Amino acid sequence: MADAAMKLFFYGSLRYAPLLDVVLGRSAAGVSDSLADHAVMAVEDAPYPVIVPRAGAVAEGVLLEGVTSDDVALLDYYEGGFDYDLRAVTLASGTTAQVYFPRGDLPTDGLWDLEAWAAQWGSMSVAAAREVMGHFGTRSAAEIADMFEMIRARAAAQVRAGQSLHGAGTLNGAVEVQERHRAYTGYFAVDHVRLRHETFAGGMSPVLDRSAFVAADASIVLPYDPVTDVVLLVEQVRMGPLARGDRALWQLEPVAGRVDPGETPAEAAHREAQEEAGVTFTALLPLAETYASPGNSTEFHYIFVGLADLSGADQALGGLADEAEDIRTHVIPFAELMQMIAGMQVCNAPLLVAGLWLSQHRERLRASA
Repeated sequence: MADAAMKLFFYGSLRYAPLLDVVLGRSAAGVSDSLADHAVMAVEDAPYPVIVPRAGAVAEGVLLEGVTSDDVALLDYYEGGFDYDLRAVTLASGTTAQVYFPRGDLPTDGLWDLEAWAAQWGSMSVAAAREVMGHFGTRSAAEIADMFEMIRARAAAQVRAGQSLHGAGTLNGAVEVQERHRAYTGYFAVDHVRLRHETFAGGMSPVLDRSAFVAADASIVLPYDPVTDVVLLVEQVRMGPLARGDRALWQLEPVAGRVDPGETPAEAAHREAQEEAGVTFTALLPLAETYASPGNSTEFHYIFVGLADLSGADQALGGLADEAEDIRTHVIPFAELMQMIAGMQVCNAPLLVAGLWLSQHRERLRASA
């Protein structure tokens, strides 16, 4: 444990005051300082920096004094998932302070810029840190590191939730959340919430006990070839039908996948089409933004139709091996998809939405193909 007079120098994302406040659980004001012969570099393909020795360079940062052993325990927990260790340095002010250095060499991609980072990653990082620090004392830093990809995906979904297009004409009433705790965390999460809300008749509801399945956002795209009038579906085994006891465990669906942090829903749709079906879109048409089940789940869908040449795409095997995906493609005439919908052979709601949307716009798309 560290002594109560410890001083820390932050050069990276913890210079962002809202993030540092979440990690420490209190407001923490530092002063500007710098470290000579070091540079702050962006880590390649990652939303955080590292500090590296570099003659003649200067690493700008923030010095925080009066850091307690409890503060260090919180910081070690947060930084533990990033493989950083504390080392003593002498700053430009002459102050000796501790700095989190990476344990190994990481590939870098130019100098890191705090302002640019905050604009792109600040809100998501704060939301992710709230979930991370909520596990302090109950889960190890190593466990958090294993879950961090999904923690960040859930945090990015929270940020996008503030940009949704829906809601016009509904009550903008008060909601009092009296208690919220994470009852389960794994690849997905479950939150338990006690709340009251404003009622249509006026006043507040009684205290309600509710639970919500917490997931990342997903992009879903139905590939369509307007020249040959065919669509592409993917087939894979699904946990939902298995857990429900469905007789049909392999499902026909549009291409779909999680929207990763730093990625737009459209970018996710393009990426997933390549990973699952080897398909490249010439155009991507947004058609809906929907909750999967707003009564009990945060899962939110961005649904598209993607125009593509689907010749040679039937019965291809796809998916990423490192995600244990085992996917087979099916290219079928649009008319067959409509027969499946009419015969209740489609149990995937986004496929139903995309198919019905396409039925309204198909002639226009074919005419301009």
